[in-house]
Amino acid sequence: MAEKRVNSKRQSIGRGRMGNGESAKNFKRAMSDFLNYIGKYKVGLLLSFVFSVAAACLALIGPHKLGEMTDLIKEAFFNRMDLPAVIKVATTLAVIYVLSFIINYAQGFLMATITQKITKNMRGDISKKINALPLKYFDSHPIGDTLSRITNDVDMVGQTMNQSFTTLIYSLALFLGAAIMMIITDWIMALSGIVSALIGFAGVVVIIKHSQKYFRLQQKSLGSINSHVEESYGGIKIIKAYNAQTEFRTEFNKRNDELYKSAWKSQFLSGLMMPLMNFIGNFAYVVVCIVGAVLVMKGRISFGVIVAFMLYIRNFTFPLVNISQALASVQGMAAACERVFEFMNEEEMNKEDALDIDVSNIKGDVKFENVRFGYDEERLIIKNFNEEIKAGQKIAIVGPTGAGKTTLVNLLMRFYDTTGGNIYIDGINIKDMSRSQVHQIFGMVLQDTWMFEGTVRENLVYNKAGVTDQKLDEICEMVGLKDLIEQLPNGYDTVLGDNASLSEGQKQFFTIARAMIADHPLLILDEATSSVDTRTEAKLQKAMDIISKGRTSFVIAHRVSTIKNADCILVLKDGDVIESGNHEELLALNGFYAELYNSQFEVA
Repeated sequence: MAEKRVNSKRQSIGRGRMGNGESAKNFKRAMSDFLNYIGKYKVGLLLSFVFSVAAACLALIGPHKLGEMTDLIKEAFFNRMDLPAVIKVATTLAVIYVLSFIINYAQGFLMATITQKITKNMRGDISKKINALPLKYFDSHPIGDTLSRITNDVDMVGQTMNQSFTTLIYSLALFLGAAIMMIITDWIMALSGIVSALIGFAGVVVIIKHSQKYFRLQQKSLGSINSHVEESYGGIKIIKAYNAQTEFRTEFNKRNDELYKSAWKSQFLSGLMMPLMNFIGNFAYVVVCIVGAVLVMKGRISFGVIVAFMLYIRNFTFPLVNISQALASVQGMAAACERVFEFMNEEEMNKEDALDIDVSNIKGDVKFENVRFGYDEERLIIKNFNEEIKAGQKIAIVGPTGAGKTTLVNLLMRFYDTTGGNIYIDGINIKDMSRSQVHQIFGMVLQDTWMFEGTVRENLVYNKAGVTDQKLDEICEMVGLKDLIEQLPNGYDTVLGDNASLSEGQKQFFTIARAMIADHPLLILDEATSSVDTRTEAKLQKAMDIISKGRTSFVIAHRVSTIKNADCILVLKDGDVIESGNHEELLALNGFYAELYNSQFEVA
């Protein structure tokens, strides 16, 4: 199973290596999905962009005024300084810079607020999406990769929006404004400065074009390594027990190398932009100085124009640096958006809003009618299952591994829908019930135990309201948890977690007690006693007999000795019921069940 997951993750990484045409198509689709998603914030975003443009306009007034001040100061070398004019220009500059600060502050506050709201809503929508996805999605996708989409990819989107979007707008406005102001001031100097800068910017465009695929691969590789770390951490005891540290470390190093290579290439290519743009800016300064000096000597322009142009060329080339950096960040965000919206666009379960059946009086009659099912449509696991079960009966399901026992339970709970045939509860087709309604009538105890971060009381009560301590005491006494809880430092208020220092058997007690407290009319016990010793199993069996009274219960077991008192035992093999009856009847048949039962007592 682990190898299968590893191979699927490698295939996922391999899919990240795509051609430029598909890369561009995915980029456009991701950005289109993102723009549609943030559409409800368009007023706030537009206002933020207006603030950015206003700040850029104010920044463009400054060089012109500084040029005027330079000319006034120059005149002082030959004549008396016009101090009132200098003060007027200086006051105007001060007002401009104060207004620019206020506008930039307002823009930053507005953008930060909108960005956090978008990422908050995005995580909320992903959470809703998780609840709307069918179980088959989680069976076929690594957990760590899904977590990476919720954390790393959403964070990438938020950071890029907050840091790069307004920078991009501001820089574009400053870039265009500086070009216009230079042309208005002197077209010859403007032409020389703009041409020299744009020649270098062509190289930036080439870099951006080739770096996008590496940003995409970087995000996919990050998801892959997160998935491997999550898997390794979750199975650390097994890894150590089988001395598999070297294999997992080798696999980690391989994925880490893939992440390193894609991250290095993407960051190296994007990192080239800054030194390249610095060179372009310095080169443009030199060109402006030379051309300006010639024009001053010819008397075409004043010295103040050169000063203004020095600042204009800075306002022309510096935005190119910011634009190149912002575009690099947007590439990373586009790769993250692809992964986020790929998840958001996954096929959901059918809407069940119209399904509204009263399940409060369900008795527990169950009927399987020509049920067929396969996780892969071409390979059926349950082939033609028919059975009728009366309310209150205890039904045991036995058979070899892969016979379809747990699959049958998945169909009962509507974790999966049947490929063919129907399942009825009290004559109601479960497809006419919503999944939440089906889950309201089933209590379930799985072979895999599950504890969450919270108190003992919260772990026991879980989603059930109005449970008193007296009720908790009764059920814990029945299950065999009472002594354990009394030994805990704070009793029912002791905080437990997924890594709580409880044995698997003790955790199983908790899950069984949780099902008892839920008090549903139907009960599923999937290898519920697999993690306990024989003596504890006997005690637990009595508790399960008590809770099973008056309820239709389905018990899946490999150890046939645990289900001898079942009203009916269904023997599954290759998806079909090959034998059915109670324990004595099946032993009398001397068939497959008798062989399973007697094999428990064979001595090698």
